[in-house]
Amino acid sequence: MTSSVTQQDINAQARSKAQAALEGLAVKPTGLLEYRSRGRVAVIGGPEAIEFAPRLQARHQVQVVLLHGAEEPSVAVLPVGGRQIEITGYLGNFTIALGKAGKANFEVLDVDMVLDLSPTPLLDMPLPPPGYVHSENDEHSLVNAEQQLDGLIGTFEKPRYFAYDASICAHGRAGQTACNRCITACPAEAITSLAEAIEVDPYLCQGGGVCASVCPTGAIRYTYPEASDMLDRIRRLLQMYRQHNGTNPVIAFVAEDDIATLTAIPSHVLPVVVEEVASVGLDIWLATLAYGAKRVLLLKSQAMAARVQNALQMQLLVAEEILLGLGYADAAIALVGSDELNTACDAVMPELQAATFAGLSEKRRMMYMALDHLHAHSPAAADIVPLSAGAPFGTIEIDNKTCTLCLACTSVCPTHAVFAGIETPKLVFNEAQCVQCGICASACPEHAITLKPRLLADPDLRQRQITLHEEPALCCISCGKPFATQSVISNMLAKLEGHWMFQDERAKRRLMMCEDCRVVDVVQDPQAMEQGLTNPRRQ
Repeated sequence: MTSSVTQQDINAQARSKAQAALEGLAVKPTGLLEYRSRGRVAVIGGPEAIEFAPRLQARHQVQVVLLHGAEEPSVAVLPVGGRQIEITGYLGNFTIALGKAGKANFEVLDVDMVLDLSPTPLLDMPLPPPGYVHSENDEHSLVNAEQQLDGLIGTFEKPRYFAYDASICAHGRAGQTACNRCITACPAEAITSLAEAIEVDPYLCQGGGVCASVCPTGAIRYTYPEASDMLDRIRRLLQMYRQHNGTNPVIAFVAEDDIATLTAIPSHVLPVVVEEVASVGLDIWLATLAYGAKRVLLLKSQAMAARVQNALQMQLLVAEEILLGLGYADAAIALVGSDELNTACDAVMPELQAATFAGLSEKRRMMYMALDHLHAHSPAAADIVPLSAGAPFGTIEIDNKTCTLCLACTSVCPTHAVFAGIETPKLVFNEAQCVQCGICASACPEHAITLKPRLLADPDLRQRQITLHEEPALCCISCGKPFATQSVISNMLAKLEGHWMFQDERAKRRLMMCEDCRVVDVVQDPQAMEQGLTNPRRQ
């Protein structure tokens, strides 16, 4: 009697061989950061802090920051005394400031670790910095806190999880703020605004990666691993799975801390372990489908912060709209709980030729390569896909009645999606470059720009340069050199109506001259020179 081999058995063997084939693939190394902790601990709380502090004194240098209650002579105590308290820093480099800087009662305490026993955490963020421990006051919680602190003495290394390119960051330009996606999504609050760029504190960053997945331009890249390495591993995994006769492959991205909790994974589900599920975004999801996955699942855990989940849901909405527009099932990419894995792993993508392109860490280029492949192999793809507000694709519309072609928008666009004409005054637009950050609309003095999110799925349409607005050049009435547009001058005349310097016709005509001729005319105009000397604002 011979035993029959089922397709599930074949899939399981194919998965095992595919996973084994990845063991030799090299991954680009990332940089390392170092924490040094000598065991200086601040225990913050009321009488419970004084009571707990002696338990740490044998192994730590302990300082109690007393929020309320009476002091004890046997314990080093720093009373808050009604002053405000501010905690900044990370393992080995915490600063606790009491009071206001410059005041007589201002004090600063430098420690390596913080144990916060207050009822509500003083650092209220989803992912507090390394070295900060908040504990309840029951014995079980205190024992856990004590063990955590004991393990935080010494020198520690961690990966540098990100790379940042300020030149393509859409956060701000010329005093205008636009994209705040990374700042809003970061659960560690490690990202701050520097007006026209952002700054990531690598010691506060804990590798959540959601900053990179929500970044519309790729200014922040996740480097643990690089997207190119991740995609090449996925491509290889799917190739080897199919070569060994595996069917209906489903890729499931699983956080490293959660992989041990998964049991009885269906044989056609190929888990891809990542530091955090939020570190993979739209570029990797779409490329994974282009490589031949029949579905992409993102396994959420109980530890996923609400702001991270919200950021992923926004990306998932964009993905669903794109997939529907391309003629595929919107459920081809889904965020599911680990308990839903067995019921959410149906193959929903049709059979299509698997893409063979290499993985790239250039986010926009990678997304378009995946989109072009999906568009080319779909029998029902739309050329233009409407998207919801906040999507990283789209066009801009210009109100030609109010646009003066001042070109303020061209000077602030971080991706050079909108730019000036060379020979004639006009606005030219390349939709493939637009990330819908909105900085052009914010910078427009005439409020003539409106964002319109959409995806040009047809690559030929997407790469076209179109003219949004064009006017004939206005030539200098003195020398004949083109220098502006009629709408700019008309707008200027309207705004200067009633201005004391432009009450006579010669002064008004001067506005229709180029800069050089205007200077010459002012010098030759006695009335203008006299007005300059008798400016009423100088009186």
